[in-house]
Amino acid sequence: MPAALHTPSSPTSPAVSFTRWLAVGSLLGLIVLCLAWELWLAPLRPGGSWLVLKVLPLTLPLAGLLKNRMYTYRWLSLLVWVYFTEGAVRATSDSGLSAALAGIEVLLCVLLFVACALHVRIRQRAAGQEAVAADKARHAAATGAAADPVNTTSTTRP
Repeated sequence: MPAALHTPSSPTSPAVSFTRWLAVGSLLGLIVLCLAWELWLAPLRPGGSWLVLKVLPLTLPLAGLLKNRMYTYRWLSLLVWVYFTEGAVRATSDSGLSAALAGIEVLLCVLLFVACALHVRIRQRAAGQEAVAADKARHAAATGAAADPVNTTSTTRP
């Protein structure tokens, strides 16, 4: 990744920080929910079930989110739909506490998807603006011309 797109010391907008922490928080919430659900709260079998292993794929993107890697946000926004589907199916087929937990799973999945999608969109838009500015500066340096040859701040007309 080019250094101009993201460096640890570069300032991030509040929207990027918010979507990052919303994604991390909802992913952690999803991990905790799935663990508690399948081990203690409403497991398929008393004492827990092997379905708890569904948490393992959710642990993989955590490091990428904490390192703010754009690629992780992209593929996590696709992975989350598997958990959304499980939650939707179990919310409509299970009863009692398990159905309520499935509803919470669906909510966390939607939050995670929205956070990832917004995060990617905001960062791509900012990267695009930085690339345009860098291209203008490169062109100005190469040709000796002004970076913006059309003065848009002038109100006088010839």
